[in-house]
Amino acid sequence: MKKNLAGYGVLRPCRSGYKIGPLFAPNADAAKVLLETLSGHAEKGAPVYLDVPEINPEAVAPAEEHHMKVVFETARMYNRTPPDLPINEIFGITTFELG
Repeated sequence: MKKNLAGYGVLRPCRSGYKIGPLFAPNADAAKVLLETLSGHAEKGAPVYLDVPEINPEAVAPAEEHHMKVVFETARMYNRTPPDLPINEIFGITTFELG
């Protein structure tokens, strides 16, 4: 039986706790399942972070439903045309650390 990849995410340790990113999914329901599954692999009681692209309003809901709170905010800025990205499928950016 052929299976199609519907979404994916990565959980990795960071300085304090764990970070999820990227988190790509076709919709908020799938993102919520991925977020819950990935968070379940973090050490019990450790903080879990997710950098949500605020430009996708559907991305904010799964984070809020998982009782995540805003720690800081950033702005995405371009000096030319922004890249053509499927924003509605991005629920967690890959990383700020790599630029």
